[in-house]
Amino acid sequence: MKMKYKLAGILVAAIVALAALWWLVSGISQSEVTLDVNQEIDLTPEQITSIEAIGEWELLAIANEELVDTTRKGFFKDDHLVRIYYGTVRLGIDMKNVEQGWLHTVGDSIVVTLPQPGLLDKNFIDEARTKSFFESGKWSHQDRDKLYQKAYRQMLAHCLTPENLRSARENGEALFTKMMKNMGYERISVRWK
Repeated sequence: MKMKYKLAGILVAAIVALAALWWLVSGISQSEVTLDVNQEIDLTPEQITSIEAIGEWELLAIANEELVDTTRKGFFKDDHLVRIYYGTVRLGIDMKNVEQGWLHTVGDSIVVTLPQPGLLDKNFIDEARTKSFFESGKWSHQDRDKLYQKAYRQMLAHCLTPENLRSARENGEALFTKMMKNMGYERISVRWK
C-alpha cells in the first residue's frame, strides 16, 4: 500500500510539473517584446565643450610673398629700398565668437551655426625670412617699418579676397560635416552667421 501512495504521489507530482511547464512555455510564446526607437539625437554638453575648447579652427592657409619698394629723392641721386616679405595668412573661425546654441539638434538633424571666417593671426609676416632685394642709401628703422606696413596691407588685400573667404567657408562646411558624421549624425546643416 505504501508503494501505491508513492506511485500516486510521483504521478501527481509529474502531472503538476508538466502542467507548470506547459503554462510557462505557452506564456512565453504569447508574450511580446517591444523596442522603442528614439529618433531624437541627444547632443551632450561635453561634446559641445570639447569642440569649443579647440579654440581656433584654421580653414585656409595662404602662403604669400610681397615685393615692396620705396624711393627717396635726393639732390644728387635717389635712394632705393626693395624688400621681399614672406607670410602665411590663415583664415578660419575662433570658437570664442560662436553664439549660445550654435550647435543644436532638430529632430534627427543637427544644425551648426558658425561665425564668418576671418583672419586668425594678425602677425602673419615672417620677419626672419624678410630679405632686402636692393638697398642704396641709408634707411632708418622708421623707414623699414613703413615698408613693412605697406607689405602688410598688400598681403591682406591679396589674401582676404571674396574667393578665399568662400573657400574657407566651403572648407569649414566640409570639416564640420565630417566631424558630425564621425560623431554619428547623418543629417547635418552648416550655416554661417
